[in-house]
Amino acid sequence: MVHRAAPGERQGLRLFLDTADRAALARWLPTGLFHGVTTNPTILDRAGLHSRLDDLTPLVSEILAYPVHEVQAQCWGTETEALIETGLALSALDPRLVVKVPITENGIRAVAALHARGVRTTLTAVYVAHQALTAAAAGADYVAPYFGRIGDSGRDALAVITEMRAILAASGTSTRLLVASLRHAEDMARLASLGCDTFTFSPAVAEQLFSDPQTTEASAVFEATAAGF
Repeated sequence: MVHRAAPGERQGLRLFLDTADRAALARWLPTGLFHGVTTNPTILDRAGLHSRLDDLTPLVSEILAYPVHEVQAQCWGTETEALIETGLALSALDPRLVVKVPITENGIRAVAALHARGVRTTLTAVYVAHQALTAAAAGADYVAPYFGRIGDSGRDALAVITEMRAILAASGTSTRLLVASLRHAEDMARLASLGCDTFTFSPAVAEQLFSDPQTTEASAVFEATAAGF
């Protein structure tokens, strides 16, 4: 499967903001930290939006007006044909849009059809290591495991993600591991130290990136010194 590069795509670290809340987008996207934004039907619902083009069209346009490279939106419909139809409609909104597809049998069939039309995809709702192998074989651009929810199930999420990373490295494909369901900045740091480089997280976790009290104290001292106090 040929990798379908996004316009202006960059290699290396990629951070995504996992939200559809317009206030959060306005706060965090201008920082320049984020490669893009990820959404799904649940995230849309929290923002008072629905999985329909009337809601997604203006949202996608607003997001891409910020300095980002991608926005990811999830297609909907339980049958393959519906997933393909909504996926194509979403991809037509902008070439920088990546279509998220649940990693079900119908989802895999939809991904094949979408790829045949040049649409980039993320296989999502990933919980077990062998699903990374499935995503690589399907040629998905991203595979999105749910780190926090894997841990909620009683399994060692760090070990599962590490195994997925090894599978993708051995597969020789360009599928990127997009770690989702992150609840603590410390977990992201641990994963990054093990070689993970692509993450999506909520505005609450973005807040944690800047919330160290010693940093706040040091900044206050600098400002007081600069002001001559």
